[in-house]
Amino acid sequence: MSYNKSRRLTPVLFLGFIIALAGCASAPQPNKTPETYLKDGDAFYANRHYEDAIAEWKRVKESYASPEITIEAELKIADAQFDNGNYIESAASYEEFRKLHPTNEKADYALYRLGLCNYNQITGIDTDQTPVKNAVTLFESFLKLYPKSSYAGEVRDKLDVCRMKQVQYEIYVGRFYLRNGDYKAAIKRLEESLATFPKSPLNDETLFYLGEAYLRAGNRDKGRAAFTRLFSEFRTSKYVDKARSVMDSYY
Repeated sequence: MSYNKSRRLTPVLFLGFIIALAGCASAPQPNKTPETYLKDGDAFYANRHYEDAIAEWKRVKESYASPEITIEAELKIADAQFDNGNYIESAASYEEFRKLHPTNEKADYALYRLGLCNYNQITGIDTDQTPVKNAVTLFESFLKLYPKSSYAGEVRDKLDVCRMKQVQYEIYVGRFYLRNGDYKAAIKRLEESLATFPKSPLNDETLFYLGEAYLRAGNRDKGRAAFTRLFSEFRTSKYVDKARSVMDSYY
């Protein structure tokens, strides 16, 4: 009877042994140095095993071996989170890096990537525009702080893209008001867009819908003024002929 009981307990004991082994395998190895963890993380990262890489680099941070190796691990963690598409987590890591090491030689890189975290979250024109606004703020700050950085050229290009998207959104909202007969709101939105982005290459479209909004609101003088500016500043725009067609129906 006791023999049978011991046999029934054997699988349970074996399972416990396996679990204990697994726990030992996942625990930090006492003979591994922070430098080894760093290199192991690099190997995982090279093979796109980002979570494993992050786990190794976190052990480097937890070792408090030296400020230099800790800083290196912090930035590597942020990069792995970024490359894994976890932009919210990586943004927090880059921001934390900048707070802890504002004079570090990689501070410009951290701010550049922080801007990219928001830039990469930009979606359609009819969705939340917070990532666009955040990216603009961060890229503008970057150019003020690091105008000669090697990343400055790419930041300027992406900032131009963001500003274009901001104008597109203003036009989108202005057209929405126009279609729904709220001409006052449309005029306000489009006028503000022209004031905020006076040099935008999309202002031909803005002027077209502004002129149409004024005409529909009964203000023929300001409607004509908006179209006249369109004709003068954007002579080859596709909206010139459209504006003339609209004017023909009002004059």
